[in-house]
Amino acid sequence: MGYSLHDQETARRLAATFMDIGAISLNTKEPFTWASGWKSPIYCDNRLTLSYPEVRSYVKNELTSVLQTHFPEVEVIAGVATAGIPQGVLVAENMNLPFIYVRSKQKDHGLQNLIEGRIEPGKRAVVIEDLVSTGTSSLNAVKALREAGFVVLGMAAIFTYGFKAADDQFEALETPLVCLSSYAALLDEALKKNYIAAEQLELLKAWRVDPVNWKGK
Repeated sequence: MGYSLHDQETARRLAATFMDIGAISLNTKEPFTWASGWKSPIYCDNRLTLSYPEVRSYVKNELTSVLQTHFPEVEVIAGVATAGIPQGVLVAENMNLPFIYVRSKQKDHGLQNLIEGRIEPGKRAVVIEDLVSTGTSSLNAVKALREAGFVVLGMAAIFTYGFKAADDQFEALETPLVCLSSYAALLDEALKKNYIAAEQLELLKAWRVDPVNWKGK
């Protein structure tokens, strides 16, 4: 199954925009360290799109278009905490639909909720995510929603790295993933805009294929 792009033009335009607003940092010589411990030549901060009204509106409208095109039966929008919450709220408001969100872990006080908002078993939900890397945290939200009785139609995300491990997990959970842009689209635009040199391209491609063992240069 893997992920699918909403359309190539959106993928290209967003990739270019990410670079224009500084949401993407690429460095093959001094890789970033992710929370997982992986060394990465890329750091992606899609939260910056929220600070630019024109970009924010574009992302909101494109995510809305994804739902209208691929998941027209949606009844509830679910955001993944934390970065998926503002994007999900924007889409829910755009579509005049209820909004809920899924925490990364259950609260240890109060009602000890894992899902915040009105839970209505049987309702058809689409999950909104900011970024998909390995897919584990995103799909934990899907599992939580299904366990609560929601029918999860799929997920819409702003950006994906396109890791095979993520594709395999989405396929195993029978959860379609539709993204606005991708790592592949980013590399294409980065090369066109001279954001990276041609000799860096193979290193960047090699990282996506085997991020665990990638050492950079």
